[in-house]
Amino acid sequence: MIRVAQPAELPYLQEIENASGEVFRDVGMPEIADDDPMSLEDLAEHEVWVAVGEEGLPVAFIAIGDVDGATHIHQISVHPSHARQGIGAALIEHVKRGERAVTLTTFRDVPWNEPYYERLGFRAVTETSPGLAEIMREEASRGLDPATRVAMILLPAQVRA
Repeated sequence: MIRVAQPAELPYLQEIENASGEVFRDVGMPEIADDDPMSLEDLAEHEVWVAVGEEGLPVAFIAIGDVDGATHIHQISVHPSHARQGIGAALIEHVKRGERAVTLTTFRDVPWNEPYYERLGFRAVTETSPGLAEIMREEASRGLDPATRVAMILLPAQVRA
């Protein structure tokens, strides 16, 4: 089940993000695994949807907002105990809105990043919009190497066809 996150769940979503980041250690990126999760303030400022597990607790979340007229995924995290079950793809499908594109930024060479999103229909952006360019500048200011990052877009179905 996918539903809007409740305010009391936001700290738990930080735990999901931390747990999902641990796999970056396996690809030699411990600094990403050690990176702080989205702040409670940032989570509260975004539209946040959760996938709820059998126990009624969130097992994954997606935080979105508007960037240059597109639905931008600021963060998507799936707890490792529920990974590889299609939950992330279901969350992305849930936030697609009619004729709006969906955008995100991610790592180029991490198997569950750019290659995963390509399988879902996203494509690398060749010219970033002002808002996406600002997001990428902000990422670089936090120490993310721009050479390792890519902005991606999922166009609405009628545009992709």
